[in-house]
Amino acid sequence: MSSSSPWHRGEQLLQERLGVAEQMLAVGQRVIRDYMPEQHRQFYAQLPFLLVGGVDAAGWPWAGVLEGSPGFVQSPDARLLTIAAQPGQDDPLHACLHPGAPLGLLGIELPTRRRNRVNGELQTMSDAGLRVAVTQSFGNCPKYIQQRDIRIAPAAASQAMPAERQPQLDAAARQLIRAADTLFVASCFPGDASQPAASVDVSHRGGKPGFVRVEGNRLTIPDFSGNRFFNTLGNLLLNPRAGLLFIDFASGDVLQLTGRTEIVWQDDTLAAFAGCERAWHFTVEQMWRRRGALALRGEAAQLSPFLLQTGDWPA
Repeated sequence: MSSSSPWHRGEQLLQERLGVAEQMLAVGQRVIRDYMPEQHRQFYAQLPFLLVGGVDAAGWPWAGVLEGSPGFVQSPDARLLTIAAQPGQDDPLHACLHPGAPLGLLGIELPTRRRNRVNGELQTMSDAGLRVAVTQSFGNCPKYIQQRDIRIAPAAASQAMPAERQPQLDAAARQLIRAADTLFVASCFPGDASQPAASVDVSHRGGKPGFVRVEGNRLTIPDFSGNRFFNTLGNLLLNPRAGLLFIDFASGDVLQLTGRTEIVWQDDTLAAFAGCERAWHFTVEQMWRRRGALALRGEAAQLSPFLLQTGDWPA
């Protein structure tokens, strides 16, 4: 990594706002690489699923999930990941994939609460799967990850239903979101004069069930104390669009949303929610629901011990 900052302008602005810019410059230069260390390469190869974020032709981010037997993700060299899977035609992530497309990848191992990130560029997409060139690689701490035992239900793929698409949330979607303790978010840095290349990030958010507030077609998502990287919020500051992914680990249902965001720095409601440093609103523009889309199943979660420091939304 060169002596220049690994952070883009949005991330730097938030770090400056919190008075940690100098500290995070040193951290970033130490932990953000343009290659994967050996332990990350081995980590991806043992995963049964991988989170992927991309942006469609209209500029809307989408988060999705690819699954397979451990080993379906491989690293032939330290700057390349191959994924022996690809999204189906009924997955909105499919429209985000073309050679040269920026992608965000998140490997997360729920039984151990480990996670590592890759941001990169799609080289090829074929029947064999995806080849992604690595441009950034870094690890994340286990904060707010719910511990789950994961298994594969082999017969589940034959039970998948046709995708449902609509412009707003329905009652079933709201119920799923209100019960969720985990979500994944895709966001995009559009590029600027100092860093012309666009990049996509996909990240994890966790909380007690009910940590996402649902009001009609708008969600409010708390931002708890984290690593100060501000990958997601830095993107949203410059490009206020995001894609959300909710997984029902009991049924294999997948709910994918894309919409507009607004960062909330402080108000009386946030102050009453213990552990919430700020939040962001998400207004749904499109909803895709794919029932039984995943063979992945997860047992009831053991909540992260870090959530003891957080409260509940006031009624």
